[in-house]
Amino acid sequence: MNSGLDSKYFFPEVFQVMAGENYTVYAYLNDGSIRKVDIAPFLEGDCGIFEPLKDRELFKKALTVIGNTIAWDLTGNRDEYKCIDIDPFFVFESPIVSDFPENI
Repeated sequence: MNSGLDSKYFFPEVFQVMAGENYTVYAYLNDGSIRKVDIAPFLEGDCGIFEPLKDRELFKKALTVIGNTIAWDLTGNRDEYKCIDIDPFFVFESPIVSDFPENI
């Protein structure tokens, strides 16, 4: 049976993340792809749980991988219940890029 990357058989996992400009994140996934994830839409208006990430320094400093996806460790103790994270399928559906731009 050929599973391909059908979500019935494939679960995306993020291995590494890097903060880009303008609230973007470059995510390196288990399928070998690099995805550019735009977080800016989550930060518009009254953005609830995402409000702390409007602070650009916190956005970059707290960015990490927790639970195999993009996350922001707000407490500094890697507690998966006290972080902000992004659904890995949302990450997987983001545009593929060739690599993290070196000029950032």
